[in-house]
Amino acid sequence: MQARIYSSLTVRKLSLLTIPEVNNSLLIALTLLTFTAASPVSIAGTVQGSTHAKMSSFNLSSQKWQNRVLLVFAPSVNNHNYQQQMQLFDQHQNGFIDRDLVLVQVLPNQSYANGQLIDDSSAANLRNRFGVDKENFRVILVGKDGGVKRQDTTPVKATAIFEQIDAMPMRQQEMQERGRK
Repeated sequence: MQARIYSSLTVRKLSLLTIPEVNNSLLIALTLLTFTAASPVSIAGTVQGSTHAKMSSFNLSSQKWQNRVLLVFAPSVNNHNYQQQMQLFDQHQNGFIDRDLVLVQVLPNQSYANGQLIDDSSAANLRNRFGVDKENFRVILVGKDGGVKRQDTTPVKATAIFEQIDAMPMRQQEMQERGRK
């Protein structure tokens, strides 16, 4: 018998043989689901098939000195560039977490910040601030200082973004403080 644990990025199979193993498997499943739900980034499946009961506002200035923000603007969830971009981010959740990187997906009908639905006025404010109309695809990296660090009009690999972030003086300091090189 197998139990399946579904997260936004992976599917794991656990063998269940005895009652104690079932309890351990349930504990593991709950831990994985809690980690996925509580993690600061939800990349895959955020828009497609997601339903969120609560809509919140997103203010870029509230992220300043706390998080870097990666904005992905697209004309629709079906846009080829958008779909390709989300695939490029799909297996890099830990890289987003490690770099304090918030993923904001700005789409005409529904927009998300780390998987949570944000209101239309927040999305419109982001479009206005960065001058991106609803017909354009754009990826914009905003640093912890609130400044634009990168802009792309085509999909970009997560590793290229991570390399740029890792070269930033603030990130270098973070890595030293966290004992990494």
